[in-house]
Amino acid sequence: MMLYSRLSLVCFIVVGTACFSYGQSDNAESLASWNDGQTKSVIVDFVRRVTAKDSPDFVPEGERIAVFDNDGTLWVEQPMYIQLVFALDRVKELAADHPEWKTKQPFKAALEGDFHGIAASGEKGVVELIMATHAGMTNDEFSDIVANWLETTRHPKLNRPYTQCVYQPMLELLKYLSANGFKTIIVSAGGVEFMRVFAERVYGIPPEQTFGSSVKMKYELRNGKPAIIRLPEIDFVNDKANKPVGIQRYIGRRPIMAFGNSDGDFEMIEYVTAGEGPSLGAIVHHTDPVNEYAYDRDSVAGRLVKGLDEAESRRWLLIDMKSDWKQVFP
Repeated sequence: MMLYSRLSLVCFIVVGTACFSYGQSDNAESLASWNDGQTKSVIVDFVRRVTAKDSPDFVPEGERIAVFDNDGTLWVEQPMYIQLVFALDRVKELAADHPEWKTKQPFKAALEGDFHGIAASGEKGVVELIMATHAGMTNDEFSDIVANWLETTRHPKLNRPYTQCVYQPMLELLKYLSANGFKTIIVSAGGVEFMRVFAERVYGIPPEQTFGSSVKMKYELRNGKPAIIRLPEIDFVNDKANKPVGIQRYIGRRPIMAFGNSDGDFEMIEYVTAGEGPSLGAIVHHTDPVNEYAYDRDSVAGRLVKGLDEAESRRWLLIDMKSDWKQVFP
């Protein structure tokens, strides 16, 4: 899909390569899993323009912030969100202590593997599952449970641990941006404490740069030791219009790059690309049914309609997984 006219793209590349001195930070060859073409060129040229000191689009290093959604942008979100799979496994693990779940929805559907029943319960039902399986323990206990689950559970189609269901081209992009003075930050609808268990090890993004939805917590002494307790109450849902709010709340500076994959990321990309100065918004479009999945408008997880329709007019980059990436997974 052409996002730029031939003339503007030629000007984009010629200006970027002919007039600015990029220095040693120009390491585009590190994007080895990206096919050469328009998508890769636009990303590389943008990074070159904002990092070249003699460029009119130069951005000081402290202001080079790139935000990334997680589910469907950095790792797999099909056939359902990974954290939801975790919650369903937790329901089965805890069911012996909750006999009422055998007849109470959405727990009954979860125990029976009735995914349509879970979907029919809507957002309220999913939140209820999350609350029942993610709260009532210390945050350290929760992190240990997540870490053990990630080590022992494999994706049903890909047959690999979920922490290996990450997109190799995006891992390379994260490293490429970091090498060019960018601070890379996760801004996801997924649970923040769930992601913090693996984000630094898998993505190289530390906990203080990982933000997501959260439950309320409280501080108390347990057995004489300080502990952070997870409560069965939603604190903040970091999705859709809340993503720009979360960016302001946790980052306090408007990023200059934003990467997402669904309409849940629309407002985040819209906010980032509305700032003064250079900016780049991009959407990962899932088009590879062989190596991953192909989905957009009709998907329950990662539904993409508005972003797909408006990407070209807004000059957002549409990353075609099948044609722009040489490989999908490490």
